Amino acid sequence: MNTFIADEKRYDKMIYNRCGKSGLKLPAVSLGLWHNFGHKSCMSNMEEMIHTAFDLGITYFDLANNYGHPYNGSAEENFGKILDGMRHYRDEMCISTKAGYGMWPGPYGGDNGSRKYLISSLDQSLKRMKLDYVDIFYHHVFDPDTPLEETALALDHIVKQGKALYVGISNYTSEQTSEIMKIFNELHTPFIVNQPSYAMLNRWIENDGLDRFALENGIGLAVFSPLYQGFLTNKYLKKVPENSRVGKGETWIGNELDEKMTYKLNALNDIAKERNQSLSQLALSWILRNKAITTVIIGASRPEQIIENVACIENINFTEDELNKIESVLAGK
Repeated sequence: MNTFIADEKRYDKMIYNRCGKSGLKLPAVSLGLWHNFGHKSCMSNMEEMIHTAFDLGITYFDLANNYGHPYNGSAEENFGKILDGMRHYRDEMCISTKAGYGMWPGPYGGDNGSRKYLISSLDQSLKRMKLDYVDIFYHHVFDPDTPLEETALALDHIVKQGKALYVGISNYTSEQTSEIMKIFNELHTPFIVNQPSYAMLNRWIENDGLDRFALENGIGLAVFSPLYQGFLTNKYLKKVPENSRVGKGETWIGNELDEKMTYKLNALNDIAKERNQSLSQLALSWILRNKAITTVIIGASRPEQIIENVACIENINFTEDELNKIESVLAGK
């Protein structure tokens, strides 16, 4: 990789929010490497996306052991290769990875939160990215079959080993978050963040009370799938493109794209136009209006999408009338 020289003005416009009550600040918009960073992806495009994100002030890059296609770990491998040209910026970057979903065959690499799985998975991740540590290490999903104390102790041990600076959880409800937080508090573990899904069309954290709990207890929320698998973009306003995730059958929510949904998306797009925003910018700004949210994690297939989505921070304030209009549309009225 060629040595990358970043834009000197990269921090001029980005908003940085404190993650819970910790000392760590995260950009309002972060980049996730769930899709489009796998083995078959174009290296030059992946590299350009990472560089574009960093030049725009995105310092947080979110990965997981099972990210990448067609095999688990390929996103971390590719990110490690891209880092080779910009490791001189390592201390300006916040890098996270996760473990919890199925990763390798046998009883130790499946869906779980065991000490065996979490510690060995992170060791693999660090080797793939050629890092000594990650900034945040997450347990990816609650495991009902492993004692919560074991999961918490494993994450605490990882910090004490110097392999992670902070720990987080992902896809935990408010009740599950409360339970593991009690253990972390006893251990004095630097637990700072939960990573749930959240979007205009997916408001489970509001119904569950997770956002209120996080705000009241000083825990950051880093939310993923903010555009609801691409629904909240201009892709589906008229018809389903063949090369889209719905068109290729690569999303489990494709059957939700009916006439009512199309009407709803177009109505939201009209509100976005009134705010001089694209639909995706509106969707991201709407998420960031929630004071519990530390950062919104976007995905991208092209650098241009990152540029467009980061621009959402230019208009994150809403009038009461705008919020009422949005609520009316989302309610199907």
